[in-house]
Amino acid sequence: MFGNDEAIVYGVVVNREEQYSIWPNERDLPAGWTRTGMVGTKAECLDHIDKIWVDMRPRSLRDWLAGGVTS
Repeated sequence: MFGNDEAIVYGVVVNREEQYSIWPNERDLPAGWTRTGMVGTKAECLDHIDKIWVDMRPRSLRDWLAGGVTS
């Protein structure tokens, strides 16, 4: 999709539901996503996401299940 993954610098991005993904660092982000500051190879970024994204449920669902208000 984006060419040779080895030559691409990726960044870890997150949306308001606290769902993580990676995105080529030199490309503009899609609406609703923000950069986390983690930048590296595809493998490094995916490894970082594996370590920090421990609850894959969307934030609104976690809030609802906890009896909180969704944002």
